[in-house]
Amino acid sequence: MSLSQHLFVFNHVLSKGKKHDDKYHLDGLTAWHDIDGYTCYLGYRDLVMTLMFHGRFSYEYQDRIVYNDFNSLVTGIFRRLNLKIK
Repeated sequence: MSLSQHLFVFNHVLSKGKKHDDKYHLDGLTAWHDIDGYTCYLGYRDLVMTLMFHGRFSYEYQDRIVYNDFNSLVTGIFRRLNLKIK
């Protein structure tokens, strides 16, 4: 998936998720951003995806299975939301 698709899911979690300790939680994902909003984060279990200004992103995780599960979850959410928009 592209960065813009990940940002679409990030925004969905922010807008529909429940806020707890300055982070939003929805469908197993956690979303938050830094104080200026230029760096956004999507979390899933022990994985953190950092979405940075100028189209860069990175992942931090311990287990490849968690990474694969994260990608499946985010892809599924994006597809569901994208179908509703069209």
